Amino acid sequence: MIEASTGRAPARPDGRGGGLRKGLELALLLGPALALFAGFVLAPIAVAAYDSLHKWQGFGPLEGFIGLANYRQAIHDAVFQVAVSHNLIYAGLSLAIQLPLSIGLALLLNRNLRGQRFLRLVTFAPYVLSEAITAVTWLLMLQPRGFIDQSLTIFGLGSLIRYWLANRSIVLYTLFVVITWKYVGFGIILLIAGLQGIPLELREAAVLDGANAFQVTRVITVPLLGPTIRIWIFLTVIGSLQLFDLVWIMTLGGPANASNTMVTYLIDRGFRRYEFGYGNAVAVILFIICFAFALAYQRFVLRRDSAGALTRMVGQ
Repeated sequence: MIEASTGRAPARPDGRGGGLRKGLELALLLGPALALFAGFVLAPIAVAAYDSLHKWQGFGPLEGFIGLANYRQAIHDAVFQVAVSHNLIYAGLSLAIQLPLSIGLALLLNRNLRGQRFLRLVTFAPYVLSEAITAVTWLLMLQPRGFIDQSLTIFGLGSLIRYWLANRSIVLYTLFVVITWKYVGFGIILLIAGLQGIPLELREAAVLDGANAFQVTRVITVPLLGPTIRIWIFLTVIGSLQLFDLVWIMTLGGPANASNTMVTYLIDRGFRRYEFGYGNAVAVILFIICFAFALAYQRFVLRRDSAGALTRMVGQ
């Protein structure tokens, strides 16, 4: 009332004081997270990069500076090149097989089916199991005269029996079956969440316009599911590049390096052969590959999804 009678505008808060307060709030909220990130992510990366420049067996003080020799050795090592190709094969098979399988099962489990919750639970249960339990269970089932061989014999398919984990020609694909069984449930649940975010009115309008179920799925459902699919692709490729647990427990990268991945190669050279400097070089190479893929994928694929989300937020 006094301000209105005198005709004076209300005093504005000091800009410097508001900026200082905002900065303190950000420091208080982000400081602990940034400290943890720097201590447990950035610092180990820096230490690994420094150790990779030395020929070090892990005992005694760090010495024997050799520069980029470990990197040149890794890049020209045929075994490491094969390990990289295996990771790429896993990534390619995941995109070619797991993605259509996950989409199909997600579309099926998104319908009103009897026992829908139980079916979703069954498909997601393998993902909840630890990698160690999954690997040991499948290792026992794939042993000669194990559960898989006995099942094939019972159904009259004994001619298909192979040394599943000892045959260099099929061990990679045997492991991929186990990987698919383990991780396909995560893709299904993720895609079901994406499907539930699609407005039902769009599909109903398409049906009223004369579209059949296949056309509705192809023209409306799958395109609107695009952001979720792109997130799944990103997570799957990164996971394929870092694959370790299942392969190491089931085959140790064998037989004769036939199932090696970059991480199993790293563990073998770094911890089993005590070549810690060389192992750190391989770890840095793996980090560079994953980081470069993440940046490129964000720049060329996920950018429009982020821009669309920001546009929708501004529109609201």
